[in-house]
Amino acid sequence: MLVNLSFLFSKPTGIVNYTRNLYPHLKPLAPILLSAEEIPGYECYPIPRNLTPEHGTRGHILRLLWTQFRLPSIYRQLRSRLLFSPVPEAPLYSRCRFVVMVHDLIPLRFPNRQSRLNYYHRYALPEVVSQSRYIICNSVATANDLIDFCGISASKITPIPLAYDRQHFHPLELIPRRGRPYFLYLGRQDPYKNIERLIQAFASLPDYKEYELWLAGPTDNRYTPRWQELARELDVRDEVKFMEYVPYEKLPILLNGAISLVFPSLWEGFGIPLLEAMACGTPVITSNISSLPEVTGEAALLVDPYKVEEIAIAMNTMVTDLALRENLRELGLLRASEFSWAKTGEKTVEVLQQFV
Repeated sequence: MLVNLSFLFSKPTGIVNYTRNLYPHLKPLAPILLSAEEIPGYECYPIPRNLTPEHGTRGHILRLLWTQFRLPSIYRQLRSRLLFSPVPEAPLYSRCRFVVMVHDLIPLRFPNRQSRLNYYHRYALPEVVSQSRYIICNSVATANDLIDFCGISASKITPIPLAYDRQHFHPLELIPRRGRPYFLYLGRQDPYKNIERLIQAFASLPDYKEYELWLAGPTDNRYTPRWQELARELDVRDEVKFMEYVPYEKLPILLNGAISLVFPSLWEGFGIPLLEAMACGTPVITSNISSLPEVTGEAALLVDPYKVEEIAIAMNTMVTDLALRENLRELGLLRASEFSWAKTGEKTVEVLQQFV
C-alpha cells in the first residue's frame, strides 16, 4: 500500500498533525510512504520537495499536477494494490485503486471565487470522492456534507474522529501570568472562522477593558487588515492582540493561561483546538453547528455563531461564573480523554484492510 505524503511540510497544521500521528499506526499494512523526507523505520519512495503549501499556490498546483500525471506511473512501478491519501487528492480516470481522507468540504460550503484552487474544489474534488473505492472522514458532519454536496452514498463513508497529542497538551501547574486575563482564539483568520463576530462580542462585554482577546494563528493579508480595522472602530485596538503563528511548543502554555478558548466558527470538519483546550483544562465556548458539538459533547458552552449577543453572553458567563468554569474544566478533561491517535489509527487500519 502506498501512502501519499506529498503535502507534508514543517509547520504543524491540523492536516499535518493528523498525518504524522496516523502513519505510525499503519505499520501492520507495510506501507510505502511517498515522501520528500526520509522517515526512519519506513520504506520511503522519494518525491519532489516543492509540492507543499510551504511553496504557496504554486506548491498546491505542482502537487495536483504531480498527483494526476506522475503518481499513476509510481503506482504501477511499485505494483501497488492501493493508494491511501490523507487528503482528498488522487489520480482521476486511472487504474489506481485509492481510499481518501476528507477533512471538510468548507471550500464548497464557503467558496472563495478568487482562489486559484476554486476550480479544483468545485470540479476535481467531487470526482476524487466519487472515484474513490472508499472514503474516511473525521466527523458525521463531514459525512453528511459528502452526501449532500457530492451525492456520495453513506455506505461508502466511515467517520473516524481525530485526536490530539496527550504528551503535549495537559494541565500545567505553573503558568506565567502577565498583564490582563485573556480569551483565546486559535486558528486561521478566514471569514468562515467568524473573527468579525468574535471581536464584536468581545467589544460588547460590560468590562472589556479589564480583559484581552488573543487571536493566535497566522495573519492573512486578505482578511486580517479588515479585523484590525474593526477593532479600531470598536475601540478595542489595545485589547485585541493579533499574535501571528504561535510555535507548537508554546500552545499548551497559551491554552492553560486563557480564561476560555472561544471558537465560534461557522463550520468545521472536526476542531482539534477544542480537544487541545479541553485536555489542558481550559473551558471552551464554541458553535452549536457542524462537527463542533460532536467533539465537545456536554463539555462546552455552545452558542449560535451567527448571534453576537450569544457569544458575548457566553464570554461574560465565563468571567462571572467560576463554578461553571470549574465544572467545564472537569468535563473537558474527561471528554478529551476519550480521544486518542491509537483509536484513530486502529479504526483507519480496519477500513484499509478491506482493500489491500
